[in-house]
Formats: sequence, structure tokens, C-alpha cells
Amino acid sequence: MMADHKKKSDTVETITLTSKIVQALWRQQMVMEEKEIDFEVFTEFVGNSSKIEIKVKDKNGKTVTKTDGKVFGNYYAGTVTIPKKTKEEVTFTAKLPRHGIEKESNTAKVIPPVEVKNQKWSQMQARRGDVLTLSADIENVPEDTAVKIFIFEFDRDGAHDLIARFPTTVKKKKIEVEWEYEYHEDTDEIPTEEELQEYGNHYNPPEYFWMIGIGKERFGNEERPGLLTFKDWIDLDLAGDDGLPAANAEYTIYLADGTEQNGQLDADGKARIEDLPPGRFRVYYPSLER
Repeated sequence: MMADHKKKSDTVETITLTSKIVQALWRQQMVMEEKEIDFEVFTEFVGNSSKIEIKVKDKNGKTVTKTDGKVFGNYYAGTVTIPKKTKEEVTFTAKLPRHGIEKESNTAKVIPPVEVKNQKWSQMQARRGDVLTLSADIENVPEDTAVKIFIFEFDRDGAHDLIARFPTTVKKKKIEVEWEYEYHEDTDEIPTEEELQEYGNHYNPPEYFWMIGIGKERFGNEERPGLLTFKDWIDLDLAGDDGLPAANAEYTIYLADGTEQNGQLDADGKARIEDLPPGRFRVYYPSLER
């Protein structure tokens, strides 16, 4: 808000701006004992390098931890670790000692260390349009607690891509949520075995893992629940020069992973081959060379 200038334009007026703490916020709604939680403080008309003190209290008003720092750009943020056996919930007070002002934060729930078991996919291979169930057993999380699901495309160099994020709720110490698999990229861009061998690497299909977000913590990796693998399909349709179906013609498909598949078209000159490694492929029909 701008201060009003009430005097003439050729006079000097001294205006005193009132410093204030606008907001003091936990960035997570829940934190586990002995884990970190983030906070932030927004101020107004507070000079850079002004000292700020943060005091964290439990539900009984007992101080459990504290920290301090300096305000810059009317903002201060940090992280504190919540001690073991902290009672039920925490708030913090942000204080500007030089200005003589303080403000209390919102409340964050404190829970014991969480234990996640039986985290799994309902199947370990996915085709376009498959609906998978993601499930896990969760201990020490209150009933109806909202948690987040993060699904990543696995990268062998560790640069995993987040492809989906959505909420779910803990019910009877368990989460269970459905997710429809789709592959939106161009499979022609997946490097083939032949291309990768030039660099000493090998073909790898798109693979995925998922994590559970509870407060600031994440549970799950490529080993648990394991990697979900994308499987694709190919439709073949062959006709002769006369326009008639190439009934029962034999074929060989050279696949992206360096393997081959042999088969035979049906009486209509068609075939659908499923559960294939996604990527570029070539089809050879011996009958075309006769």
C-alpha cells in the first residue's frame, strides 16, 4: 500500500513506514519426528539484513527448537528438524527483535516415523491404456491423511523425469489408487540397440517407478516397488500388386532391442503383434523377393 503525500509538491514531508510481518507459514502440513520441515516468513517495510528469530513450540507450548537469520527482500525462509517425541503439532513464532514485532505461524501435525511396506504396481508391464493399481501399507499415518503420488520415468544416469503427480488418501493404514498408462512421446525417438552399441550402451525401454510423498519425505525408488516396463504393439497389413491381401505371408520383424520375431499373416494379410519393445523396427517379407 502506498503512503499518501498530503503536502505541496515543493515541500518535504517525512513519512514513517510501519514494519510488519505479513505471514509466517509452514510449507508442509505434516512432519515426522526427527525429520525436517520448511518454513517461510513474509515481511513488509523491513530492511535487508534485519535479524529474525524463529522459535518452534509443540502443542503444550514447550520450545522444541529455534533458529535465526536475516531478512532479505522482505522474505526469510529456512528449515528446522523436529525432535523426537515432540507433542502432536508444532507452530513457530517469527520475531523481529529490533522492530519489536512477532507473528505466529499456522500449525503442522507431528507424527512418529512412517513405515511403508508392500509398495507395488499391480503389474510390471504396461500397454497403452492399461489401468494399473498402485498400493502400499502405511504405518503411523492418521486415517484420512492426504498424501501425494509421484510417478517418474526412470533414467539410468539418475535424471528421472516426473511424468505424473496426484493426491490420494490413507484409508485403514493403506493407500490404493488407479493410474491409466499412456505414452505420449514419439517411439521413433527411442534409441535402438544398434545405435547405442556405437557408444558401448544397450537398448532400454521406457521404465517407471513411483513414490509416496508424506510431508517433506518421499518413499519408494526403482528397487521398491520396482520398474514398470512399457510394452508396445505393431499392426501389419500387406497386399500384393493386384491389391489382394497377401494371405499367410511370412514375415520377420527386426525390433528396437536388436531381437527378431518371425510369424505369418492371417488370411486377410494382417497381423497384430503385441508385447514388443517400443521403438523403430523393420519388417522383411521373404515372399516379396520371389
